[in-house]
Amino acid sequence: MSEKRPIWTRSFINISVSTFFIFVVFYALLTYTPLYVLNDLGGTATDGGLAVTVFLLSAIVMRFFAGMILEKFGKKRILMISLFFFAVSTVLYIFVGSFTVLLWLRFFHGIWFSLLTTVAGAIAADIIPPERRGEGLGYYGIAMNLAVVVGPFIALTLQQYASAQTVFTTLAVIMVIGFFCAVVVKVDETPFAKQEKSKLSIDDFLEKKTVPIATVGFLISFAYASIITFISIYAESLGLLKAASFFFVVYAISMLIVRPISGRLFDTSGPKVVIIPSIIIFGIGLISLSFTESSWMLLLSGALIGLGYGTLLPSFQSLAIQAADKHRSGYATGTFFAFYDSGIAVGSVLLGLIAGIAGYSNLYLMLGLFVIVVVFYYMWIESKQQKQKTKKSAVYNTLK
Repeated sequence: MSEKRPIWTRSFINISVSTFFIFVVFYALLTYTPLYVLNDLGGTATDGGLAVTVFLLSAIVMRFFAGMILEKFGKKRILMISLFFFAVSTVLYIFVGSFTVLLWLRFFHGIWFSLLTTVAGAIAADIIPPERRGEGLGYYGIAMNLAVVVGPFIALTLQQYASAQTVFTTLAVIMVIGFFCAVVVKVDETPFAKQEKSKLSIDDFLEKKTVPIATVGFLISFAYASIITFISIYAESLGLLKAASFFFVVYAISMLIVRPISGRLFDTSGPKVVIIPSIIIFGIGLISLSFTESSWMLLLSGALIGLGYGTLLPSFQSLAIQAADKHRSGYATGTFFAFYDSGIAVGSVLLGLIAGIAGYSNLYLMLGLFVIVVVFYYMWIESKQQKQKTKKSAVYNTLK
């Protein structure tokens, strides 16, 4: 039996730590920007939402160009350039003096966030041994999931005791550390034979082989948007705002417990063994949330959502990258996250309208049932792809 190649190399550790700092800044700003607009710039709640939407909009649009940019200029170069401008953008928040300037900065910041997270994910996937990619991307995903807790905690804690400039300065320092972590990451820029093309095609913007699993990611992130957008409002309506502050802590703990096991299962037993139960558990967590009346039920729902959803993102990303040729890992990552980010953006708007009509409790019940139905869609896609693989194998054996 051959010895397993290691996951925890110096480059993997550094790209994971750098990614953690990137997402700490992202989630801190996601939480703090609306408060900053209200308290320091004299804006409205709608203005605060717009500042979040502009960032996501530029990030989503940039995803479709990310693969082409990575292929043309190289992953390490784009990693350093995008990290530099992401850090510079973070520093510039210190000098914002008006809402209009903030909107332009948010748009600019979103561009570099999109490029940065796409290239970092592609590099992480390339560094991990292919036979351990499910496990490795599971560990890599922990960086993003922990940032969901750490980022808002830093922003909201500092907000109580310090000025906006102090908050932004702290985030800028975090990004400088993240930049230097990425400097030592080694990237395999193995050249491949390029076909001369006379004009642009859909392949320059999308990895078509990744689209099926990306649509599943879109549906799941659409439902998850209800958690990151409305959980505090829902908890406040139930008189459980204090318990809500521990919701993502419980989420992170349950995710950390299951992630090493689920990653190994993904590689050894196949994706279905991990993804189907995880989607169902995520759905049950949403349904449990709809019936919440006490703190322990809210935290139980957080644990179930952490067990379910916390496993799905790295699993989907693994499948997205595995579906594409190795040299198109950037395209695959960009395509997947374009769909994933779109699900968050669409969900944040559409689900707010539904909640206004049906109420948050009914919204979570509907989403729980919706997520469980997604299981059948995933099974249909998986079955279809398996038939295609079998057919190709049969043709190959016949020719052989």
